[in-house]
Amino acid sequence: MIELFYSNTPNGRKVSIMLEEIKFDYKITEVNLSKGEQFNSDFRKISPLSKIPAITDHKNKISLFQSGAILIYLAEASGKFYNPDDRNLINQWLMAQMGDVGPMLGQHHQFHHYNPGKSKFGEERYLNIAKRLYKDLDERLSNSDYLAGKNYSIADIATFPWIARHDWHDVGLNRFKNLSRWYEKIALRDAVIKGYDCLNTGEKIPKI
Repeated sequence: MIELFYSNTPNGRKVSIMLEEIKFDYKITEVNLSKGEQFNSDFRKISPLSKIPAITDHKNKISLFQSGAILIYLAEASGKFYNPDDRNLINQWLMAQMGDVGPMLGQHHQFHHYNPGKSKFGEERYLNIAKRLYKDLDERLSNSDYLAGKNYSIADIATFPWIARHDWHDVGLNRFKNLSRWYEKIALRDAVIKGYDCLNTGEKIPKI
């Protein structure tokens, strides 16, 4: 049994989607970020940087934090979405999400969605970065079915929940035909639909 320490964020959804995709049994322990539960001492024993998601694999008696590390662990444990022949490419696009797509769009959320009007510089900087990221992803997907080639992988699972917040990005996902095609295809997967709403609140994947 996998215990997923979770909050309803793009990073949290990476792991809930992956668990649905590989059909592992799991239970959710919610971490209320607005109440600061991520700073509780028990949680910090699992996630020293006070970040979600984290998991405990009770069968194998191991805990992991950082969503990319968790995705790799689950991919190796299940033998799915981490094709050895594509592994170098998968790792590159997974790290691109971890180091660029997620953090930069996260900053855009802070300036445009949560704190509009507080910093013109911040708003302009991260809007321009969001536009560049959409363009870069669209270019990549112009000659590839998925981010790491012809096969759906953990690189796509990591990136999808961030693009699912496209209505926060002020960029216009529908202006990027290749990224839109990729997004709509993944959004139809049963495991993605279930993992996106793993708390069963009725939340739907945003349409373009």
